[in-house]
Amino acid sequence: MDFFAKRIIPCLDVDRGRVVKGINFVGLRDAGDPVEVAARYNEEGADELTFLDIGASHEERKTIVDVVKEVAKEVFIPLTVGGGIRELDDIYALLNVGCDKVSINSAAIKRPEFISEAATRFGSQCVVVAIDAKRVGNGVWHIFTHGGRRDTGIDAVAWARQAYDLGAGELLVTSMDADGTKAGFDNELNKKISDEVDIPLIASGGAGSMEHIKDVFVSGDADAALAASIFHFKEIDIGELKVYLRANNIPVRI
Repeated sequence: MDFFAKRIIPCLDVDRGRVVKGINFVGLRDAGDPVEVAARYNEEGADELTFLDIGASHEERKTIVDVVKEVAKEVFIPLTVGGGIRELDDIYALLNVGCDKVSINSAAIKRPEFISEAATRFGSQCVVVAIDAKRVGNGVWHIFTHGGRRDTGIDAVAWARQAYDLGAGELLVTSMDADGTKAGFDNELNKKISDEVDIPLIASGGAGSMEHIKDVFVSGDADAALAASIFHFKEIDIGELKVYLRANNIPVRI
C-alpha cells in the first residue's frame, strides 16, 4: 500500500541494556548506550525510532521497561518498542512510560487473537506486527520466531494478511536472509506483502546504501525503511539520505 511521506526509522536492537548489531541475527557487536543513541537520532531527523529488546522472547522475560522509559525521555518522535510482549498489561506498561506503538511477534503467532485484543484495547495505530521471514523456496518465505531461532512453518505472506485482518496497524517485515548483509532489501518479499495489505509496511533487513533505501520505496512498495548499522556506525547520515531521496522524487519529511 502506498502512503504519502516515506519514513526513515533507525532501529535499536538492545541486548542486556546495550545497542547491538549482527549479521543474519547472529555475531552481535556493541553499538552504544540506547539512551545516547536515541537522543542522537532524534537530533539527526529520524522520523521514528524502533527499540527491540532482542533477547526478551528467547529468554522468556519482559521488555526492559526502565530502559524504554529513559529512551522515551530523550525522543520527540514516535517510539515503537518490541520484545517480550505477551499480554495486554505489557503493552499498557510500555505505553505508560512513553512509547507510542508496540511491536509484537512471537506472542501473536502463538495466539493470533492477541492482535485483535490489543487493537481493540489500544487502537490499531498502536499495534505493529513484526514478521521475521526467511526464504525457504522459490517465492516462499516462512515466519521465524524467538530471534530467528524457530521456524514456524507458517507462510509469511499469508500471515501478513491474517495479521492485517486481525487489526494490525502496521507490519514490520524483516528479511532474515538480508539482515545485516548490506546487500539490499528483499523487495520481492516486501512487494508481495504490500500487495496483500492496506496498512503501512516497514521494510527491514539489508540496507547498505542510499540506493537500497530508494529501491525499497520504489520496488518494494514500502512505506518506511528501517535500518540499524548504517546509522549506528554513521555510514549514512539521515539528513543527507533525505536530500538524496527527495532528489529521486521520493517524498520524505525534511
